[in-house]
Amino acid sequence: KKLLEMEGNQITLDSLDKGTDNPAFSFEGEDRHYEECAGPCNENRERRGGKGRFSSYCRKALQPASKAQHFCKAHAKVLRRVVLGLLAVAYLCYFIAACYLNFQRALALVVITAVVVFFICWEVFQKHCGAKVLPLLRPVGKCFQKAWPWLKWLLWAALLAGLIVWLVLDTGRNPEQLISLGGFCFLVLFLFACSKHHGAVSWRAVFWGLGLEFLLGLFVLRTTPGTQAFQWLGDQVQYFLGYTTAGSSFVFGNKLIEEAFAFQTLPIIVFFSCVMSILYYLGVMQWLILKISWLLQVSMGTTPTETLSVAGNIFVGQTEAPLLIRPYLADMTLSEIHSVMTGGFSTIAGSVMGAYISFGIDAASLIAASVMAAPCALGMAKLVYPEVEESKFKGKASIRISRGEEQNILEAASNGAANSVGLVANIAANLIAFLAVLEFINAALRWLGEMVDIEGLTFQVICSYVLMPLAFLMGADWADSPLVAELLGIKIFLNEFVAYQQLATYKKNRLMGLEEWDGSRKQWISERAESITTFALCGFANLSSIGITLGGLSSMVPQRKSDFAAVVLRALLTGMCVSMLNACLAGLLHVPTEVGDCAVFFSTTNFSSTSYTMYTCCKQLFASSVLQNGTLSFTGSWAEQADSVLWLKECCAHYNHTSCAW
Repeated sequence: KKLLEMEGNQITLDSLDKGTDNPAFSFEGEDRHYEECAGPCNENRERRGGKGRFSSYCRKALQPASKAQHFCKAHAKVLRRVVLGLLAVAYLCYFIAACYLNFQRALALVVITAVVVFFICWEVFQKHCGAKVLPLLRPVGKCFQKAWPWLKWLLWAALLAGLIVWLVLDTGRNPEQLISLGGFCFLVLFLFACSKHHGAVSWRAVFWGLGLEFLLGLFVLRTTPGTQAFQWLGDQVQYFLGYTTAGSSFVFGNKLIEEAFAFQTLPIIVFFSCVMSILYYLGVMQWLILKISWLLQVSMGTTPTETLSVAGNIFVGQTEAPLLIRPYLADMTLSEIHSVMTGGFSTIAGSVMGAYISFGIDAASLIAASVMAAPCALGMAKLVYPEVEESKFKGKASIRISRGEEQNILEAASNGAANSVGLVANIAANLIAFLAVLEFINAALRWLGEMVDIEGLTFQVICSYVLMPLAFLMGADWADSPLVAELLGIKIFLNEFVAYQQLATYKKNRLMGLEEWDGSRKQWISERAESITTFALCGFANLSSIGITLGGLSSMVPQRKSDFAAVVLRALLTGMCVSMLNACLAGLLHVPTEVGDCAVFFSTTNFSSTSYTMYTCCKQLFASSVLQNGTLSFTGSWAEQADSVLWLKECCAHYNHTSCAW
C-alpha cells in the first residue's frame, strides 16, 4: 500500500514544467500524518508544511525564467540572427556616419571593413554555393591541367624576363643595389650547397617562397599604398603600445619608467601578451593564422602542419607557434620538423616586437620583416632539408586549432599577463647575464691584445672584421659594414635584444644630427644601412635559442627529442640566412629619403639644436663652399642665396669643416 502511495506521489519533469506542486508536500498528506501522530508530531508537521509552501512559491516564482530559458533554447538560431542583424545595422549606421563626417579620417575604417566583409562573403559563398559552383569549374580545371606543362614554363619565362628588365631599369639609377642582389643569390646558393638531399629539392616551394617574399617586399618598400599601409600600421602599434604607460606609471611611478629600462620597456611585453591572449580567446588570431597558412599552403605545396606553424610565427614566438600543431608533432617528418624550427628562428614574437619598437626601431620595417620571413623561411627550409619521407598530412584538407581553455575574456587577459611574467624575467635575466659576460670577454680580449701591442681588441671588433664581407654583401656601404657586422655578431652569438638596443643608439645619434665620425669612431650608420640591419636582426636565430627550441619542443613530444636535436643546427643556420635574405631585399628595394630644399629649411630653422636634416644640409653647404686665398665663395644653387655666409657660420657652430677656418 505504501509503495502504491509513493508511486502516486512521484513528481515528473512535465509536472514540474507546468508548475504542479509535489503531492508529497500537499496538505492532504500532512492531515493523514496528523491523524497517525499526536503530541510531538505537531512541530514537525508545521515545519514540513512551511517548507512545502516555500518550495512551491519558489517554483512558481522561477516559472517565467524557466519558460524564457526554454524559449531561448528552442529559438537559439533565430535569436542569434536577430542579434547579429541588429549589431550589423548599428555598425552600418556608425560606418555611414563616420564616412559622412570625414571620409579621409575614416579611410582606415573603410579598408578594415572591406577586408572583413570580403572574407565573410567568401565564407558564406563557400558554405552555400561552393558545392554548386565546383562542378561548373571542373571543365576549366581539366583544360588548365592539360595546358599546364607548357603554360608553366611560359609563365616562368615571362616572370624571369620581367624581373630582369625591372632590375636593369631600377639598378641603373642606383648601382649599389646590385651588391644586395649579388648577396641574395650568394645566400641561396650557399643554402643549396648545405642541402641534406640535393636531388629531392622541391623547387616549387623554393621559388614560391622567394617570390612571395619579393612581392611582399616590393609592395611594402616600393609602392605608395604598401608603404602608407605599413607605416600606418606601425604608427597604430606605437600608439597602442603607448597605453602601457598608464599601467606601468601607476605601479612603478613616472620617474622609474622614464629612467630605468626594466620599468620602461619590459611592461610593454606584459601588455602585448595580455592583448594577444584576448585575441586568441576571441579566435581572431586563429582566423588570421589560418588565412595566411592557406595562402602559403596552396602556393608552395607544403603540408598544413608545417605551414600553420610557420604562419603562426609571424605573431607568436618559437615555442608558442608549435603549440598550434601540438597533437600532430609526434607524426611529423624530419623535414616538417625542420620547417617548424626554421620558422621559429627566422621571425620574432609580437610581444618582443613591441619592446624593439619602444627602442625607436622603425615599426613598419619590423612588421614587414616578420611577414616577409614566413614564406622565405618555408621555402629555404625545403631547400636545406627537402622532404624524402611520406608525410601523413600531405593532402589533408585542414588542421584543427584549439581556442584555449579560458572560460571568459577576463580569464584570458589575466592568463596572458601572468604568462608573460616568465618571459619578462627571462629577458631581464638574459640581458644582465649576456651584457656582463660580454664585458668580461671584452676585458679578457683587451688584456690579451695588449700583450702583443693590439689596442682596443673586443668581441665587437672581431665580429666587425669576420662578418664585414657578409654585411657588405647585404648592401651596407663599406664604411658602415664594420658596425653592421658588429651588430650581426652580437645577434648571432648573444641575442637580438642587445643588438637592437645598440642599433637604436646609432639611429638616435643620426637623428640628433651628431657628427658621423668622432675621431676614428663612427657614431652612426646611414639610413640604408639602418634598414638593412633592422631586417637582418629580425629573428631568434642565435645560439641561446637552441636550448629554448629544444626545451619547448621536447616538453611537448619527449619521445622525439633525438629527432629535434638532429635537425636544430641546420634550422638555426637556415634561420640566420633567412634574416639576411630579407636584409638583402631591403637593400635592393631601399629608396633614399629626399631631404628637400635645404635653403627653405635653413630659412625656417633657428639652429638651436641639431638634426639629421640639418647635418645633411650643412654637408651640402660645406661641399659647395670654396675657400681660395682667404676668399669664400659658393657654387651651384648656394651661390644665389644671399644668406649662404650666415648659414655657413651657423653650421660651423655645430660641425667641423675646412671652410670654417674662414
